[in-house]
Amino acid sequence: MKLLVQSAKRSPILARCCLLALAAAAAVPPAWATQVAVVGLFKDKAIIRVDNGPLRTLSAGETVDGVRLLSASAAAARIVVDGRPRTLAMGQSFVAAVEAPTRPSVSLFADGRGQFTAAGAIDGHPVRFLVDTGATSVAIDAQLARRIGLDYRRTAAGAVNTAGGVVPAWYVTFATVKVGPITAYQVEGVVVESGLATPLLGMSFLKRMDMKRDGQAMVLTQRY
Repeated sequence: MKLLVQSAKRSPILARCCLLALAAAAAVPPAWATQVAVVGLFKDKAIIRVDNGPLRTLSAGETVDGVRLLSASAAAARIVVDGRPRTLAMGQSFVAAVEAPTRPSVSLFADGRGQFTAAGAIDGHPVRFLVDTGATSVAIDAQLARRIGLDYRRTAAGAVNTAGGVVPAWYVTFATVKVGPITAYQVEGVVVESGLATPLLGMSFLKRMDMKRDGQAMVLTQRY
C-alpha cells in the first residue's frame, strides 16, 4: 500500500485510477457472476479490473480474463464480456450474471411392490437396475460381467450374502454407470457368482446423487 500511495503522488491520473479501483473492489460480486470495472481510459487503451483481480492494461483488440477491448477513448471503453458488448465510462462497472449449470436428473417410479427400477447402462451395455440403498456397491452377476467383457476374476475376491446363501464375489470398478441422462465415472462395483437376478444400483452410485422421494416417485439429481 505504501508503494501505491507514493506512485499516486507522482501521477494525478494514476491517483484517480487507484481511487476508482478501490471503490470498485468494495462491491464484491456473487460467485456466479463476472464483474468488470473500468478504472482508467486513454486513446485505444483502458485499465480494467476483472472479478476484483489485479489492474490490467488492455490495448484495442486485446483480451484478458475473458474480457476483450474493442475500442477506447478518454470518454468510454467498448468491451465484450461473456459474448456481449458493453460500453463503460470511467469508474463504471457492471456484473454479468452467469447461469448456474443444470445438473442432470432422472425421475423413477415405484412398481406394484414399491420397488424402484431404472433403465441404464454399465460400461455402455444396457441394463435394468433395481435401486437398492442397502447395497454398498453397484452389483451384477457373473453372467452379465462376462457379457460386458469384464475380466473380473483378476480382481480382489471375497464373498457376499444372497438369498441363496454365501457366494463368491469379486470387487471391480466400472468405467461408467449410466441412468437416464446421468453418467457416473469410476464406480465401485461387485460381481456376484450367482443368485443375483437383477443388477443392483447401490450406494457407490447413489451417494453421488441428491435423492428426493415423493410418494411413488423418486428423483435422482447428480451432485458430482
